[in-house]
Amino acid sequence: MHPRRSGQVLQCDCCENVPPQSHCELCNINLCVNCVEKHLSDSSKTHNVVPLLHRKTPTNYPKCPDHADELCKNYCEKCDIPVCSTCVSSSKHEGHDISDILEKLSAKTKSLQKDLEELQTRIFPRYEEMASDVQTEKAELERNYGKLTTAADQQEEILHREITAIVNQRKSYIQEMKNKHLSILNKTTIEITQKIIELKHIISNLKSTLKSNDVSLTSAYESRNSDFRTLPLKVRVTVPSFSPQKIDSDQLNEMLGSLSPLSINTEDGDTMKSAEAVSSPSVKPLIDEPRVSATIDTGYMQLFSVACLSEDQVWTRGENEIMKLLNLQSELLTSIQTESWNAPRDIAVTRDGYLVYTAFVDRTVKVVKNKQIQTVITLQGWRPLYVCSTASDDLLVTMISDDRQQSKVLRYSGSTATQTIQFDDQSRPLYSSGYKEKYIIENRNLDICVADRSAGAVVVVNQSGKLRFRYTGHPSNTEESFTPVGITTDSQGHILIAGYIKNRIHILDQDGQFLRYIHNLERPRGLCVDIRDNLFVAEYDTVKVKKIQYLSTQC
Repeated sequence: MHPRRSGQVLQCDCCENVPPQSHCELCNINLCVNCVEKHLSDSSKTHNVVPLLHRKTPTNYPKCPDHADELCKNYCEKCDIPVCSTCVSSSKHEGHDISDILEKLSAKTKSLQKDLEELQTRIFPRYEEMASDVQTEKAELERNYGKLTTAADQQEEILHREITAIVNQRKSYIQEMKNKHLSILNKTTIEITQKIIELKHIISNLKSTLKSNDVSLTSAYESRNSDFRTLPLKVRVTVPSFSPQKIDSDQLNEMLGSLSPLSINTEDGDTMKSAEAVSSPSVKPLIDEPRVSATIDTGYMQLFSVACLSEDQVWTRGENEIMKLLNLQSELLTSIQTESWNAPRDIAVTRDGYLVYTAFVDRTVKVVKNKQIQTVITLQGWRPLYVCSTASDDLLVTMISDDRQQSKVLRYSGSTATQTIQFDDQSRPLYSSGYKEKYIIENRNLDICVADRSAGAVVVVNQSGKLRFRYTGHPSNTEESFTPVGITTDSQGHILIAGYIKNRIHILDQDGQFLRYIHNLERPRGLCVDIRDNLFVAEYDTVKVKKIQYLSTQC
């Protein structure tokens, strides 16, 4: 700390005996009225003198761990650490991308603010709502069990002494079931309360980090929002019913009535989508005549996949090792080239706008950040086929075993596999063992949809991996072969499937009911839908991407 700034009263940093009224932001010194003119007379620098009250708060740069006298004002993108000017010029960071640490701080701060907003406005209120629901459920449970006890008492009054013992036994059974119900609800309350406490702690820490402007804290921050998006199991208590019968002295126990068995049901906690994904979509009906609004020439010899980056920019994947980002005018904006022996099998775009692709040959899934290719998933004994990014920012990957006898879907959070989907309730394979296309997408209701070309079916499971339905083509076209390839979904929950042989798109509702076709396409392969529900179709033969409006914009 400067010696003249360590006390309670500031003094001019030049004359050191007069209170300052101004501040030079270039030199970072305080100046009194008399010293300002002298300071500005130095024409070797472009000084920026401002009133003292208007001076900018100095940035709290971290100290360099390797060079004690220097501050880290830069950031190494490759090493993902703050660095000082000496570090930048050293061989350790030679050839690395170096950025200004304030720009990195700004981006990270926006991420923190986004997480804080989601925690405060969406996740935390849902936990509070669940806690309130459990209390309401407990109150309702008390009332309903009270009704059961009252019904038993009424029967006791009718039967008098001879059934007193039976009634007491029955009331004891009622109390036992009630205690079991209460025990489950109390356990749920404790779990939710613990989560709320943890959320409050995280929110408090985030607020402190944002206020501190401390780059070290901000750089070290790791988001835990995904840990809380999946809510705890919901407990649904079904109170037993009491069925009184007419009194028969010979069959008092039976005539007293019976209680239905104890029933406690749970529901999977909802997985909340990010703030961008949760706004309720307006109803958009299908239009009678879909319209092609743009055609993009890709320059490939064969075209397989398309992935939307925005309304007017799409990533494409063809027969070679080059992935191209094109606009609606067919202009090449950027390209990513892989090794010739390790060409991409499929592409997708994450919520953060990063390109993801599967590399079949070396059994990996890779992400492209700042034109740098990073491996995020490496498989053993399996090879990745197709990939999609989910609302919770997970990756869903279809894959086939090395012996090509098994297929499955794995969900990844980062590089960690968190879910395997392979068999139905009867332990039968959900997907064919063929290595042909198995495009994958997540629907708005979190169903997982796979277009299994070898099986001639679209296989749809719910978020837990339980089979919901299979679609094998329009019911009236039993004579035709169904060859599903590309698949996507929209804001209405529609499932759109590219029928490769018949040159058309099948449109289903989220429950698998056929709605209509989109015709006049030439061997459609890959599909994607942008945020405004425009459909992009990759045509294999024409090697063009067509942008199609198929939903009405009038709500």
